[in-house]
Amino acid sequence: MSIIVHKYGGTSMGSVERIQNVARRVAKWHAAGHQVVVVPSAMSGETNRLLALAKELSPQPDLREQDMLVSTGEQASSALLAMALIKQGTPARSYAGWQIPVLTDGAHTRARIRSIDDVRIRADLDSGRVVIITGFQGVDEDGNVTTLGRGGSDTSAVAVAAALGADECLIFTDVDGVYTTDPRVVPEARRMNVISFEEMLEMASLGSKVLQIRSVEFAGKYHVPVRVLSSLTDPMIPVEIEMVSGTLITFEEDKKMEAAVVSGIAFSRDEAKVTLRNVPDTPGVAYSILGPVAAANIDVDMILQNISLQGMTDFSFTVNRNDYVRTLDLLKNQIGPAVGAGEIVSDDKVAKVSIVGIGMRSHVGVASLMFRTLSEEGINIQMISTSEIKTSVLINDKYMELAVRALHKAFELDQASIQPED
Repeated sequence: MSIIVHKYGGTSMGSVERIQNVARRVAKWHAAGHQVVVVPSAMSGETNRLLALAKELSPQPDLREQDMLVSTGEQASSALLAMALIKQGTPARSYAGWQIPVLTDGAHTRARIRSIDDVRIRADLDSGRVVIITGFQGVDEDGNVTTLGRGGSDTSAVAVAAALGADECLIFTDVDGVYTTDPRVVPEARRMNVISFEEMLEMASLGSKVLQIRSVEFAGKYHVPVRVLSSLTDPMIPVEIEMVSGTLITFEEDKKMEAAVVSGIAFSRDEAKVTLRNVPDTPGVAYSILGPVAAANIDVDMILQNISLQGMTDFSFTVNRNDYVRTLDLLKNQIGPAVGAGEIVSDDKVAKVSIVGIGMRSHVGVASLMFRTLSEEGINIQMISTSEIKTSVLINDKYMELAVRALHKAFELDQASIQPED
């Protein structure tokens, strides 16, 4: 008897009618002989509503109390789903993260899972129940409720699947799989039947919103097969069909996958670039700049240091746009004076566009085609970052959609021939 973990996003749980549809789908899998664990998100918009209430009371709410507040969204959706299943005749029981428990560290609003006690889950599964566990949350060693950050239900679901040794983790969302790029930007974008773990990790880190990056990291660490598929289809589609639907994130790199030199185009609008000019080109200067930035819990992405000229250089890096103001404050009031930098130049109207594909390892000229395509569209490249299976460029954000469309066409991602078969 296989263990299958289902995860449903906020849109999937967005109304009583949709919760009933989720219950029908879960009951179908249960009736087919599978042991089913469900990890639901809060109903669509509920977390934002709760955060808005907190902000009305305090511009900077206490993070412990904020976690206590927003965790109630998943508790409500989990209980409602259990009620819907029971009414349909399927035994079910819901649990909050602290009841399992899902043990995390104590970093409120961005906690990380340390362990999951599977005793209670397995006992319920063995007794024939569907088990429903709140996503997005856990409890620390002191008994405080913690949350995992935006998209944390994905991580919860994959972590539960890893703890149980589940056969597969199904991520049900409002899209029917992972696409070559965002179909809202490129209508010709195609759903991929299979994508490698490495490619999905790069796509998630580079701006793809399908899965939270930590969930992909968890899947990779514990080799949890993950499938992304739509919850908005007929809930009574046969299990046999659903088992091969959507996009499977796999750890097997077969020859069919190598046919696609580039598998997808990722992009992010949430970028900001800062440059310290005339920095002394001496050992340790990079650490002197980026050390305090890291200490302020600001993530740095792309980094560029120019060639030294008369002992001086320019040092540029990018951060998330949400950290732009804090980063500038650090540079102007602390880092710049400490390293003896000259002018500080900044730009929060930039975007990152990336090509991703395992086939890039064994093909030459991929980056060249990318750069030529952007040049032909009159798009200037400000920064470049590469790895074995991706190349990213920083450009003016007003050209982002043009760049994505041009690259999608240049790498023929709208062609059926690049699609690996199941």
